[in-house]
Amino acid sequence: MRTAALLAAVTLLAVLSPPPAGAASVPTGPERAERVALAVGKIAAIKRAHRGSYLDTRAKDAARWEVNLWSRARRGHPSVQLAQVYVDRRTFAVLEAWTGPQVAWTMARGYPGAFGRSVNNPWIFITLLVLFVLPFVDPRRPLQWLHADLLALAGLGASYAWFNDANLDASVPIADGLLAYLLVRLLAIGLGHAQPPPLRLLVPWQWLGVGALFLIGLRVGLNALDGNVIDVGYASVVGADRLEHGRAIYGGFPTDVARGDTYGPLTYLVYAPFEAIWPWHGHWDDLPAAHAAAAVFDLACAGLAFVVGRGMGGLRLGVVLAYAWLAYPFTLLATNSATNDALPAALLLAAFATHARPLARGALGAAAGLAKFASLAVLPLLAAHDLGRAQDRAGRLLRFIAGAALVGGLSALIVLPHTSPGTLWERTIGYQAGRTAPFSVWGLYGGAWDTGRNLMQLLAVGLAAGLPFARRRDDLAGLAALCGAVLIAWQLTTEYWFYFYVLWALPAILVAVLGRAGLPAATPEPAPAPARSRRPAALPSSG
Repeated sequence: MRTAALLAAVTLLAVLSPPPAGAASVPTGPERAERVALAVGKIAAIKRAHRGSYLDTRAKDAARWEVNLWSRARRGHPSVQLAQVYVDRRTFAVLEAWTGPQVAWTMARGYPGAFGRSVNNPWIFITLLVLFVLPFVDPRRPLQWLHADLLALAGLGASYAWFNDANLDASVPIADGLLAYLLVRLLAIGLGHAQPPPLRLLVPWQWLGVGALFLIGLRVGLNALDGNVIDVGYASVVGADRLEHGRAIYGGFPTDVARGDTYGPLTYLVYAPFEAIWPWHGHWDDLPAAHAAAAVFDLACAGLAFVVGRGMGGLRLGVVLAYAWLAYPFTLLATNSATNDALPAALLLAAFATHARPLARGALGAAAGLAKFASLAVLPLLAAHDLGRAQDRAGRLLRFIAGAALVGGLSALIVLPHTSPGTLWERTIGYQAGRTAPFSVWGLYGGAWDTGRNLMQLLAVGLAAGLPFARRRDDLAGLAALCGAVLIAWQLTTEYWFYFYVLWALPAILVAVLGRAGLPAATPEPAPAPARSRRPAALPSSG
């Protein structure tokens, strides 16, 4: 008994005794992950700069520790996440270390394939950029505005490359600078009257037709075999399902896409047939309805671009505009991400195609705006088109208003039985106006740019309201140029901007820069010499 008591006392003493001097305790997994995270220079610097900041570590998954650095909460200022580090659970190597806006915005981290998957492959993306620009290069006249305009559109690819490299300090200024250039150029085209030289192709236009067919096969195949569906397409399918089942679209989306009810009601209406064929199963799966809808909208844009071009300059210009849409890599990126951004583009192209018919133009212009609300900004321009030379101005304007009212009434029938106007505003335009993101200079650089943003907003409002009364080109190219300018101006005012938004203005840009000059008339074949009915005179003798 004494022996047992003695052993118990020795054991207790061993447990309670402090370790000998110089002996270090073995850190646990989370503790070791935190030490590794603090060994990263930028993480350590942020920790020193924020007194009272602390670490919070948890297992992200079976392979990684997630180490989060938080600021100390103060009165009126909640705790803010300052940094995030992923550490390998086996080797304790740092896998990722994020600071600044990329802590909260995982989509800004350049994760491979997050948008469009294999479209981001440089062999695909860069090849498409070359195919987009090269056919329109005129080596005989290298210094012309057309080249600069096409290079500006292609230059957004450089911005996107920096974005994929998680370098917002490069990608954001490049994108905003190029959009500002395009805004100025479209205003110059729409308000000017100079006729540019005819568009000369580097290759026969028939080659572009063959190329367009190849590009159609490429995008359909990629969409079916390698496309993904981001939250935009998912939300559109969910809204279509709610519409089909007679439930309110706005205010009741599932938690995994809670703010997906931010689009216009016509977006969900247009998605309804696709959702009826490929029903939503209540969760974020492969969503074939979103894939199919994105593919149809994309091909509709190519077809309508052909129709618009053919109306402006014949078959060859139709092929040129359709090819340009198909070759531009951002159209494929949006399609392979199954977004709905080609829908307002298709409706705007349809409005251009019916520009001579006010009723149809009003209906289609309103439909574009009630699919994506930003397109409402071009309604005044569409309404004022060709009124200056029309004899029945009042009648044409009334027909335009009637077309827009028909679409507006349809949208009201969809929404108002289930949703109040206040809820509709809060879930859509109100929410969009208050979104914050680091993808524009306003969001990336914060309050220091507030004055510039206010001025840009005034400019956007002034353009939308004033351009219909300005002296401008009265042809379709002029209308397209100014519509594109208004859409870009609105994009430059928003804090939340992304590359898919380029599609909203792309049809207007292509019609303005490629369609305003048209292709030169084909050189007619020389007429054959008339057949002689009598014997020719003998040639004089040489000797």
